[in-house]
This record gives sequence, structure tokens and C-alpha cells, in this order.
Amino acid sequence: MRQFGLIGFPLSHSFSKKYFSEKFEREQIAQANYELYPLPSVDDLPQLIDQTAHLVGLNVTIPHKQTVIPLLDHLDASAKQVGAVNVIKIDADGKKTGYNSDYFGFKQSLLNTSILLEPTTQALVLGSGGASRAVMAAFDDLHLKYQVVSRKPSTDQPQQISYQEVSPSLIESHQIIVNTTPLGMHPHTDACPALPYEALGTQHLLFDLVYNPEQTLFMKKGGTQGAKAVNGLEMLHLQAEKAWEIWNS
Repeated sequence: MRQFGLIGFPLSHSFSKKYFSEKFEREQIAQANYELYPLPSVDDLPQLIDQTAHLVGLNVTIPHKQTVIPLLDHLDASAKQVGAVNVIKIDADGKKTGYNSDYFGFKQSLLNTSILLEPTTQALVLGSGGASRAVMAAFDDLHLKYQVVSRKPSTDQPQQISYQEVSPSLIESHQIIVNTTPLGMHPHTDACPALPYEALGTQHLLFDLVYNPEQTLFMKKGGTQGAKAVNGLEMLHLQAEKAWEIWNS
């Protein structure tokens, strides 16, 4: 029985367990099981691996996506670029390699929107937390210029600005706006990033990494102005399938 699972803390609700359990049943994948492994401390990972028979793959969620890196033997190029790990492959000899499939999921989901990406296309990344890293790496790959909007802009990060600096003209000149914050996530569905939404138009794409609810207030406000709006559900599915591909490669 090949064992897979998710490490993080807390793990009160998990997309991954539901997704992979349903995938194993739907695709009749025998001898595979997916479990939750709540780890208050990432330092407990070696013990978990030693004590869990046939463990071949792990997903990693908050707060361990960066702190797990020193415990790994290798990092894939994706993990190096993003500076965070959300997939670990454990070889038969016990070697642990870290990957980042969030980056792949976001990039592919963005391309699936069919938005026209031109040299002049610019993006705003709302939030400077861990989730923003994969988004920025994808934009770097696509050679798209972007600015990061943060509640507390870092003085040593020149591309970071505050929400107070987001003017209507800035919105007009940035065609892609990505919400990497938890604002609007269930149960706080009446919240959204503070933006001049009236400056949005049909040329804009709003991408919300939040997927519950399926349509956030951020997306609704964009839609009212004629903007295209998508949530993070497809990205989540794509990153999960990428993880499965990594574990089986």
C-alpha cells in the first residue's frame, strides 16, 4: 500500500485528502491511501517518515512550506525559484526532494483563461505572504511586469506598495489583479481587498486564489465592472495533478 499525505498545522479542513481519496476511487487506483498528518513542528517530519510505512509522497501546507526546506535532500528548480515547497517526493532510499506545484497550477490556470498576454501587460499581486511567491514566480516566467500590494510594504522590496497607493490610474494600467490574501474566504465572505473597483473594465482579469465561496466579493465587484473573474479551484486541481505526476515519475 503506497502511502501519501498532507503535513501542516492545523489541518481542520483539507482539500487534498478529499481530492486524492476521490481520485483513487474514481480512477480505480489500488494500493494507494492519503492521510492527514498534523505536525505542530516541522522538526517532527523525520520521525513521521521513519514511523510511516511505504510513505512515498507528501503535500505541504502552512506553516511549513518554507521551514521544511532545510530538512530535504534536494530541491527541484520550481521550489528553488519560488522559495517554498508544497510537494515532497520520498525515494526508496529515503531521499527527500522538494517541489512547488502551486507555481505550475497558477501559471497553467492563468494561461487557460485565454487572456492576451502582451509585452505591455502588467499585473498587481495583492498580498506578500507565502501564497504570493508562486504567483510572482509564474509572472517572472511569463516575463510580465508586476507590483505587489501589501498592508505593510517592505522597504527593501521596491516593487511593493501599500493599498493606499493603489489609484484608479494604477488599476487601469494593470490588466491582471491576483488576490493571494485570504480576504473573502468562507466564512468571512463579506470581505474583499480595498481597491478602487470603479476603475476596472472589460480589459481586466481578476484572479482570486480563494475558492470557497466559488464567487468571492472581489470577483463580484470585478464582474459588475465587466472584468473577467476566476477563482482558485482550477489552480488547486492542477497543482494536485502535478503532485501526483511528480510522485509517480
